[in-house]
Amino acid sequence: MKILAALGVASAIAMIASTPAEARQGCGPGFHRAYNGMCRPNRDMQMRRMQYVEGRYYGGHGYWYHNRWYQHRHRRNGVWIYL
Repeated sequence: MKILAALGVASAIAMIASTPAEARQGCGPGFHRAYNGMCRPNRDMQMRRMQYVEGRYYGGHGYWYHNRWYQHRHRRNGVWIYL
């Protein structure tokens, strides 16, 4: 009978210890816990990438056009040509 009680207590302790960790336990502000237990950044408005406008010049980078940076452009037949 003592063995059965000890086994029940041991299994209860094991179940309590194996509960999944919550995001507030160790990830910190702005992060959440992923399915594999790793901390990942939240995707909110502050964490999103800046959206670039095609054809606009950005200092230090150049012109953003079709997901690529170009350093120069000129106009040919009414159309901007990026080089």
